[in-house]
Amino acid sequence: MDNLRRQFMISTAIAGGGFALGFQLPANAGPGNTQAGTALLPGGVEIDAWVVVNEDDTCVVRIARTEMGQGTLTGLAQLVADELDCDWKNIRTEKVSPQENLARKNVWGQMLTVGSFGIRLSQDMVRRGGAAARSMLLQAAANEWHVPVNELTVDKGVIQHIPTKRKTTYGKVATAASKLSPPDLKSLTLKDPKEWKIIGKPLKRLDTADKLNGSKVYGIDVKLPGMLNAAIIACPVFGGKLVKLDAAEALKKPGVKKVVRVGDYAYAVIADTWWHAKSALSAVSVTWDEGPAANASEATIAATLREGLETQDVSYVFRNEGKTLDAIAGAAKKVEATYTTPFLAHATMEPMNCTALVTADRAEAWVPTQDPEGALLAMSKQSGLPIAKCFLNRYDPGGGFGRRGRVSDYVIQAIDIAQQMPGIPIKMIWTREEDMTHGQYRPISQCKLTAGLDSKNQLTALHIRLSGQSIYAWRNPTANLVGYKDDFQLEGWFKEATSPEQMCYTVPNTLIEYAMRNTHVPVGTWRGVNIPQNAFYLECFIEEVARSVGMDSLDFRRSLMADHPRQLAVLNLAAQKGGWGSPLPQGVYRGMAQFMSYGTYSAATVEVSLAQDGAVKVHRVVLALDSGYVVNPGQVEAQVQGSIVYGLSAALWGECTVEKGRIVQTNFDNYRVLRLAEMPKVETIIASAGVGPWGGIGEPTIAVVAPAVVNAITLAIKRPIHNLPLKNERLI
Repeated sequence: MDNLRRQFMISTAIAGGGFALGFQLPANAGPGNTQAGTALLPGGVEIDAWVVVNEDDTCVVRIARTEMGQGTLTGLAQLVADELDCDWKNIRTEKVSPQENLARKNVWGQMLTVGSFGIRLSQDMVRRGGAAARSMLLQAAANEWHVPVNELTVDKGVIQHIPTKRKTTYGKVATAASKLSPPDLKSLTLKDPKEWKIIGKPLKRLDTADKLNGSKVYGIDVKLPGMLNAAIIACPVFGGKLVKLDAAEALKKPGVKKVVRVGDYAYAVIADTWWHAKSALSAVSVTWDEGPAANASEATIAATLREGLETQDVSYVFRNEGKTLDAIAGAAKKVEATYTTPFLAHATMEPMNCTALVTADRAEAWVPTQDPEGALLAMSKQSGLPIAKCFLNRYDPGGGFGRRGRVSDYVIQAIDIAQQMPGIPIKMIWTREEDMTHGQYRPISQCKLTAGLDSKNQLTALHIRLSGQSIYAWRNPTANLVGYKDDFQLEGWFKEATSPEQMCYTVPNTLIEYAMRNTHVPVGTWRGVNIPQNAFYLECFIEEVARSVGMDSLDFRRSLMADHPRQLAVLNLAAQKGGWGSPLPQGVYRGMAQFMSYGTYSAATVEVSLAQDGAVKVHRVVLALDSGYVVNPGQVEAQVQGSIVYGLSAALWGECTVEKGRIVQTNFDNYRVLRLAEMPKVETIIASAGVGPWGGIGEPTIAVVAPAVVNAITLAIKRPIHNLPLKNERLI
């Protein structure tokens, strides 16, 4: 086993996060060759990497992607089960470990779960896994009966040979099937969507029961024999250093075992209970070197971003079609506006945590993560041990939203702490305040948009300049990024029809530029990544341009979307179902927005009112989408509702501000999120027709929430709004 693991130490796929599509089913993947982490029931055998069949006909589907509330586990199981042709009632699931995936040549592909990867980038691989297992089970029955395999039929795991009226079940032929060579995956013909029996059905989720009865164990709940607990505080200013600490008083506190440095920027208290550890943090006397960013503020960051909008030396021209600047200069009418969006925290319900146990020749961690492979690599780098001696136990995160993907800072900290008390498991949990003030925030940015219109009020030129922080630059601090072309920050504005983030407006003269302006604040992927900001900028500006020439918002958008029929159809559907143009109660206003991202077309119509004190009330959201295919309509509706909660929270209140180099917001008292009584009525319209590429759900649908709400409010106050969140605007 160790020899096998050593063959695949620190592969490029793990280090670079590449999507490994080399789907290989080991020929020797029988019950005696099952890797660590596979809990087979008595009589259970592995048919291929994705499917284990037990004697009682239950079928275990192995899941590589992370379940964090979005429904990926159930959706992936549906994909496998449909191609497998088993009884859904007999489906069970189990998690794949990253060390097992590595040892088996990345047979389950990439495990990272961000960017709607869960279904969108896994569907072909997992369906082929189910189809391969089905083929092997049928062949085993055919061999037993000495009949051609094409004479067999199967339904819900029951195999029949109709000419001889013989029947058997998957459980009975599983052992024989496991001894067969797997088929060539490329030769397999997957089911036509018209043949689907399980895919496309609103089946109940498989991960609900333990959440309801309280038995589910999250990473924060881990308990191990002899375990100690740790609480941590990092330098309040990003990039600062720990100069000196005096732990004398802290060591006198109840239960405290040790006070340790963590890297060169933090310290932790280790105690018998987490509360004892947390309570002793303030008793440590500490001296920080807050570094050059100690004087950074909202004003200094805003000035840096404004400079990016005004400079003549633009680092990257993303799109340049026609003669945009000349067309704007000669336009009959010109409209210009500058928009801003702030840093945002992920604010996951479960704060960052990790339990670690390190000895001289082994490291083990219990981690809630979206990136098991990245966390395993982080363990290896921090401990100095080869990956073959690192073991990661996966836990479903209590919220992810990108915070636990591609970033394993909390894992590194936990390993560091455990190294200082070898042989003892230590559970490190961040306080809510630490979680809020030491995140990987959605990038801050400003965006200047200029439109040129002709004498017929047609949009003939569009100039966009984005100035803001780059996620790529933050994650590659030692790279030479002079002139770097960071397309990632310009999501949603691509021209190519094949792009999953295409701008669905056609303007003959289009110029889009990006001025990279980085700050000391760490940034990362937040739900939708850069799509929500870019959708807000574009959709609110298009609304502003439409009103400047007295055109209806819907009609103006339609005039620009003739080349984008699928997005236009979704926009029309959202408008129709949302009652666009029909009368509204006094004081209620409608707004709309559309955007295409992560392979999915989406549009929303909202109904909004303002209270006498200026408080915003969102009454109704009608959101239409076309994701190409739908695995579980019930989960799609739930994802849309979650996107609306997240999107409204950000639009109405969300911001992380900087003062004296540090994040000001520390908890939910000053970082507001939507409350139950504030939730609007949500109507999800699914227009996916089973054609084209597979799109995402959780990431793209958040894009249209903020601009649709803002566009409705601008009707109410009769002036445009250029900055988020709305709590900072005078709306009365």
